[in-house]
Amino acid sequence: MKEWVYLFLAILSETGATLALKESANFSRLWPSVVVVVGYGAAFYLLAKTMETIPVGISYAVWAGLGVVLIALAGWVFFDQKLDVPALIGIGLILAGVLVLNLFSKAVEH
Repeated sequence: MKEWVYLFLAILSETGATLALKESANFSRLWPSVVVVVGYGAAFYLLAKTMETIPVGISYAVWAGLGVVLIALAGWVFFDQKLDVPALIGIGLILAGVLVLNLFSKAVEH
């Protein structure tokens, strides 16, 4: 169970780092740049911890898929980026894929 906590924290760290990347203004602003480096470092460390028990393909698929969804939603909330119907359908398909992997795949140990 703790590996899933690691994965969730990795996703949150990567999402925070990516949001800070936009705010870093090409690394010209100190504190957002620090958040980028620390956030990505934490994300990859936690992802590596996850891969000690969850297969690499599953770990990465969940990490990347949920990361994309969270960044798209955060861009909409924080940066007023528009999400049209195809974007929302795509987000729904990504979420469906993550659910199928976790609920039905025998590759994921529960």
